Amino acid sequence: MGIKKYKPNDAGRRNMSVSDFKELTKGTAAEKSLLRPKHRASGRNNQGIITVRFRGGGHKKQFRQIDFRRNKDGVEAVVAAIQYDPNRTSRIALLFYTDGEKRYIVAPDGLKVGDKLNSGAGSAPVVGNCLPLSEIPLGTEVHNVELQPGRGGVLCRSAGSKATLVARDADAGWAQLTMPSGEIRRVPIACRAVIGVVGNGDHMNIFLGKAGRVRWMGRKPHVRGTAMNPIDHPHGGGEGRTKGGRHPVTPTGKPTKGTSTRKKRKPTNKNILRRRKSRRYGVLKLS
Repeated sequence: MGIKKYKPNDAGRRNMSVSDFKELTKGTAAEKSLLRPKHRASGRNNQGIITVRFRGGGHKKQFRQIDFRRNKDGVEAVVAAIQYDPNRTSRIALLFYTDGEKRYIVAPDGLKVGDKLNSGAGSAPVVGNCLPLSEIPLGTEVHNVELQPGRGGVLCRSAGSKATLVARDADAGWAQLTMPSGEIRRVPIACRAVIGVVGNGDHMNIFLGKAGRVRWMGRKPHVRGTAMNPIDHPHGGGEGRTKGGRHPVTPTGKPTKGTSTRKKRKPTNKNILRRRKSRRYGVLKLS
C-alpha cells in the first residue's frame, strides 16, 4: 500500500492524503451473498437515549461477513480477490473453497490473488494459513488470535497489527504472546491464529485533511465541556475558561484522564504476565 497526496488547490486539499489502493483487485465487486445491512444507532441505545456522544450521519455502508473462526478444516481455498472494506482499516480477501463456499477473511500483508490457503492442524505455517498455537513455530508473527478455542479471533485484526509467539508450555497448555502494545499475555495453545501481519500498514499515515472527511465517517464535532453551560456539563459555566476547581470528569461526573478503566478483579487478569504500563518495569518503549 502507498499514500497518495493531492496538489494544494485549496485549504482542505493542502494536507489531505489517501490510500492509493494499488493492492486491491480491479474489476471485482463485493460478494452479495456475504453482504448484510448495517444498522446505524447514532450513539443511541434501545430507548433512544444518547449513550455515546457526537455520533451520527456518515456514509451508508453494508456489512461484510468476515470469517474470524477459520474453522473450515481440510478444505483448500483460493484467494479470488483483495477488496476494500468500509467497516475496518484492514483489507479483506475473498476466498473460494473447493467445495463451492465463499468466505471473507482479513487480508494479511503479502497475500496475493491465486494463493492457496488452508486451516486447521497440520497446515503449513505460511502467510494466510490458520493453525493452533501449539503448531506455530516460536518467533512467528500472527494476527486474528483467539482468546478462547473456537470463539473466533479477537486480537490483532486492525491494519498493520501483529502479535509475536515468544514461548509455549505444552504441559500447562499455555502459549505466550507479545501484543502490539508491548503487553505480554498467555493464551491457551488450543486457540488458533493466522500467520502473518495484517495488511494496509500505512493506514496510520493517512491524514484526513479536513473536517468533512470526519463527518463522512459518522463522527460529529466534539464540544468541550468548558464551553457548555453548568446544566449540560460539570465543567460548564464560570467566568472565563475554568473547570470549577475540580479534576476532569465526564458529563455524568465520573473521573477521567488517567484513571484505570480495567476491573481490578477481572478473572483474565491472571493471563496478563506484563502490562503495557508496568509499575515494575516502567512504560515499555517499542521500536
